[in-house]
Amino acid sequence: MDFNKVVVIGGGVLGVQIGLLSAYTGHDTTFLLRSEGSIGRTTPKIERYSGLILSALEQTKGLIGNPMGTYTYPKGLIRDWNSATLEEIDRLVGEAKRNFAEKVHIELDNAKALAGADIVIESMSEDPEAKIGIYRSIRDLMEEKTILCTNSSTMLPSRFAEYTGRPDRYLALHFANTIWKNNTAEIMGHAGTDPAVYERVVAFAQEINMIPLQLHKEQPGYILNSMLVPFLSAAQGLWANEVADPETIDLTWRLGTGAAAGPFQILDIVGLETAYNINQMKPDAKEEGSTINRIGKLLKEKIDRGETGVNAGKGFYDYGKK
Repeated sequence: MDFNKVVVIGGGVLGVQIGLLSAYTGHDTTFLLRSEGSIGRTTPKIERYSGLILSALEQTKGLIGNPMGTYTYPKGLIRDWNSATLEEIDRLVGEAKRNFAEKVHIELDNAKALAGADIVIESMSEDPEAKIGIYRSIRDLMEEKTILCTNSSTMLPSRFAEYTGRPDRYLALHFANTIWKNNTAEIMGHAGTDPAVYERVVAFAQEINMIPLQLHKEQPGYILNSMLVPFLSAAQGLWANEVADPETIDLTWRLGTGAAAGPFQILDIVGLETAYNINQMKPDAKEEGSTINRIGKLLKEKIDRGETGVNAGKGFYDYGKK
């Protein structure tokens, strides 16, 4: 492996998944968090998602010999499906348990976390001031070799490059949710990104079993979210304008397209705080009476009630029901 130590800044839904896939593939991985409270919120996510990864591996045994296995196996967990056997999956399960126990660390001290890091992946909420703040706090603590990436879903790396202290070694590396199944890694540099560093990040994505999707230029939302965000916004608009309730909107999408999940189920997975932050960056978010303004108010009401999505046990759906 070219990358030995990986640091993930943030313990949100995607941050935890990125860190766990990094550890799963044998990389020493540290979650850099901001407070004891952050540890309390992140630890249950680590337990939950490591359990989901192990469960996905166990379930894969049932796909061996099934023609559909080629299409449905967890591609972030098994490099070569053609050589997969029950024995190989058992080996991967055992190795995953060891790696999760030995290679996953949590640290609050910036200097300790960043010492020796080969790559740092910032995976904080879509709050530009928070991102600038963390970049300023770590810029002088990273070693010269360290590559810094942002997992921002919507904001361009050129917006933050000047604050990083290493614009040539800074770029965007974006993952889809449930990355052990949807193993995409969108890689987007900015005008000042060193092409050699870009290629190193492509190699890192491959090391953690992702498929590198290389963008040739900056694009807000990359490829995936350029398609997904308008879709989710359209669904939220139907809800905010009282055209239909979330359950009916989801049912319509599933029936009409054959999709496994509707937009509000996706929003619960993404997290309503992320959805709210993205919504509030739109130009008419503060325009009283606009659809975007109504969406923001409705999302904020749910967030204030603690209904932030799957990880909270409730979002648009109640995940505590038996």
